[in-house]
Amino acid sequence: MKNNFLTLCIFVSVSVSAFAEVNNPIVTAVPSLSIAPDARAGGMGDAGVATTPDVNSQYWNPAKYVFMESDAGLSISYTPWLRKLVSDIDLAYLAGYWKLDKEQAVSVSLRYFSLGEITLMDQLGYPQGSAHPNELAFDVAYSRLLSEHFSASVALRYIHSDLNNGVNLAGQTEMYPGSAVAGDIAGYYKTPVALEGVDGTLNVGLNISNIGSKISYDKNSTSSFIPTNMRLGTSFDYPLDNYNKFSVSLDFNKLLVPTQNNMTAKEYSDLSPLSGIFKSFSDAPGGLKEELQEVMWSLCAEYAYNNQFFVRGGYFNESQYKGNRKYFTAGAGFKLNVFQLDAAYVISTSQSNPLDQTLRFSLSFDLYGLKNLIKN
Repeated sequence: MKNNFLTLCIFVSVSVSAFAEVNNPIVTAVPSLSIAPDARAGGMGDAGVATTPDVNSQYWNPAKYVFMESDAGLSISYTPWLRKLVSDIDLAYLAGYWKLDKEQAVSVSLRYFSLGEITLMDQLGYPQGSAHPNELAFDVAYSRLLSEHFSASVALRYIHSDLNNGVNLAGQTEMYPGSAVAGDIAGYYKTPVALEGVDGTLNVGLNISNIGSKISYDKNSTSSFIPTNMRLGTSFDYPLDNYNKFSVSLDFNKLLVPTQNNMTAKEYSDLSPLSGIFKSFSDAPGGLKEELQEVMWSLCAEYAYNNQFFVRGGYFNESQYKGNRKYFTAGAGFKLNVFQLDAAYVISTSQSNPLDQTLRFSLSFDLYGLKNLIKN
């Protein structure tokens, strides 16, 4: 992938918005933090804040870990990103958890987003070296059961973004790697619900993520917001019989980042992260109508047979004026003893969407079950 550094910056900014025809999108730094990393949620329209707990709950809602049946687990996920445009952009994700007891759990995750090799060129088009832009984030979370049905969690995250590997071109603004720290606050409510004589389960989840510092690429001369985000959702699990289970989920999602169009570049840079969160609820130029357009939603379903075979489908919707990401997803999973393999596929419904045909893969391990298997 050959391009100059300016094109690289534009590419990173719009990758999450999928190059759509937009009116007033919200742009953040480190956009890779908004990419769903795992195949299960990827096959369910990028919904996961209130779905049943799994190993990759760290990204969606770490409060779910205390409800996991196994005491420890590990997952590795891989996503070849924007394959319709380039061949060397990908996201790797590692997540794991350990239940300290029946009421507490700790969890960690590491994500690495690579933009491949970029050939940097000067204003005359001559090569001036190459760079390997990348973004990574490492986080740790603690979750605790507060009542029989409700749990909560907090997470701390370190974020590092290196867009040019220290290569600066003559005549262009010097840029340096940027770092930020952030935290998440999440809650998860789970309660049985009787429906036609069958005991189903109603789940409600909330996760406010990436609450933290801004990031700077010019030694704090200017700064940009990271993708602080609020995700709220519900899910209902209904067992058809002893072997078949069906679930439906609905997620709502909003970036808690102010709209830059209402401010000068200096005002936007000087605005504090906390002020930006509150401002994000009322700063859209189009008023309430535009604020509602900033809310993305996902609707999905999952069918499970004997908790071993899984079929999933979902739909993700974003306003055409805020990014225009609209796509169906499909996924499947297979679980055998101590491991589970999941895959997901994106089918775009918006024109010229580079997210179309995106694949995700996840391989998960039940570490506690693996330990017992080795002992036997």
